Amino acid sequence: MTADSSAPTSSVVLPTVRQRRHGMLLILVLAVAIFCWKLGSTGLVDETPPLFAASGRAMAETGDWLTPRVNGLPRFDKPPLVYWLMGLGYVLPAGSVWDPLGTWAARLPSALASVLTMLALGDTLLRYPVRGDSFPRRTAIAASLAFGLSPLVLIWSRTAVSDSLLTGMLALSLLCQWRCYASGSGRRWWLAWIVLAFAVLTKGPVAVVLTGITLVLFALIRRDLSGLWTSLRPLQGLVITGLISLPWYVAELLVEGQPFWDSFFGYHNLQRLTSVVNDHLQPWWFFGPVLVVASFPFTPLLVFGLGRVIADFAGGASLRRIPVRDSLGHFAGCWLLAVFLLFTAAATKLPSYWLPATPAAALLIALTALPPSLQQRKSLWIAWCSTALCTVILSSGLLASPLWIPLIQDPEMPTLPAELLASGLVIRAAVCFVVAVLVGTRSFWGAVPGRLLAWQGPMVLFQLIALVPMIQLGDRVRQLPVRQVAQQVVAQRRPGEPLAMVGVLKPSLHFYTDQVVLYEGQSKSAFVNLADRLSREQRQGFQGLPRTEVDASPSVLVVINQGTAAKQHWQGLKPQKLGSAGIYELWRLDRSRLEQRAADLRKEGVDLTWTRPRPERY
Repeated sequence: MTADSSAPTSSVVLPTVRQRRHGMLLILVLAVAIFCWKLGSTGLVDETPPLFAASGRAMAETGDWLTPRVNGLPRFDKPPLVYWLMGLGYVLPAGSVWDPLGTWAARLPSALASVLTMLALGDTLLRYPVRGDSFPRRTAIAASLAFGLSPLVLIWSRTAVSDSLLTGMLALSLLCQWRCYASGSGRRWWLAWIVLAFAVLTKGPVAVVLTGITLVLFALIRRDLSGLWTSLRPLQGLVITGLISLPWYVAELLVEGQPFWDSFFGYHNLQRLTSVVNDHLQPWWFFGPVLVVASFPFTPLLVFGLGRVIADFAGGASLRRIPVRDSLGHFAGCWLLAVFLLFTAAATKLPSYWLPATPAAALLIALTALPPSLQQRKSLWIAWCSTALCTVILSSGLLASPLWIPLIQDPEMPTLPAELLASGLVIRAAVCFVVAVLVGTRSFWGAVPGRLLAWQGPMVLFQLIALVPMIQLGDRVRQLPVRQVAQQVVAQRRPGEPLAMVGVLKPSLHFYTDQVVLYEGQSKSAFVNLADRLSREQRQGFQGLPRTEVDASPSVLVVINQGTAAKQHWQGLKPQKLGSAGIYELWRLDRSRLEQRAADLRKEGVDLTWTRPRPERY
């Protein structure tokens, strides 16, 4: 193995207009292939995506585009932009033909946001190439792929939630901020603040907080607060952001009142920051391992690049002598650190919180892969060798899959190990990473600019021929039974007959039946809750009526999993079994028997719990 023969130059190589167009076209093709290939071929994954999808569809069906609702209740957890975009998909005609599972419309906002992020990263590096980069088009494509091939991005870009949309809007806004500063002209300074408003309408004030932390850190590392302030005009910009984003919040507060304030601002923002919700308790160092996984196997390059940024920040020397156009790496480092600092400080921690950092990580990876200076060459070789080692470990683990796949035990997917082994998909994935190791290490003897792309090519193939089929297999094993039992519900349900699901709670049952579903767990309290709710609960689309009322249904449809059905308090009810699918059974229960059993349980001291206030219900 020989040292790099190419040394960095001080000149800036500007791609021609034709080269930029060809580069952007290639990035677009790759992005569409990675994020949109077979996007609607699988059903929604419980539990959160069906809640988003059902809310978007409800807007399209009811014409109420102000308040998101799911299963007859307001859904205050997120602002409306993601629901609006999903709803627009459900408004399109002939949805049952082009989107039979309802997942194209639900997932397209996430996929398109990631496509736009890849394009924005590529366009930034094509228009503002780094000094000494002789092949800016390769760097632009490599940076785009470093984002698109992140394991977190691959998963969440195909998931019907708001995280990828926030990541895309925040990335577009921050890249516009840096480009405005780097251009030195201050032109179109307002564009970044308009896009930031869309981020605020996607997930709330966290977008403004992350932007503020990023810009403050960047101003400190550049020692140029006045230059940033002059270029970006933050006061006027925040006014623009507020004028676009705040009207919905004000309207929702006027219409829904205190429940909206308590749920959105109190629970989903302030409480998530200051206390643990939904049992998402994680140690303070949680985002360290997440950083490693999110950029794997290129994490060593990311750590090397981030280390340089931190060293420059801690060194105390002014970096103003570095041309502004060459400050993208420092900006990306500040962007990543902003995400790390904010969510490390937050009490509630989830892997998806790291997504807004993935575009910054991609920039650091691609810029680190450029030809190094003589002082940095040895350290960068260590980073490249570590990347090769990470890829070898990953491919070895996949090749050893016959040893560990049988250990997977999931009661909802009992046949998964056998089907996964029989499919050969894990071995196919291993082959892709073996090829990546071979091609990537072979590039050690070749031209440095193509090294990262050589590694990424087989990984794109992995996404298309291994990961997507794995997702389809998982859908067939885990989610297909829910869709099948939903079809049985639609076929068997009598007019006015209530529908309940107990044991394993799947919001996708509500989505696929388009009926209000009463969800309860496995406990004895859940049993008495269900009997009481059938008589008393009121929500949009469902009016609980005592069994003795004239209009009340004498029976209830219950979707129950086999484990719950085996519990003692569900025995002896003499249900009419109407069908089954996977681990689920469809029962028709006489409400009189249900109520009698509930009365007996209450005499034993079992309490009702469904009337107690809960911050999240569906």
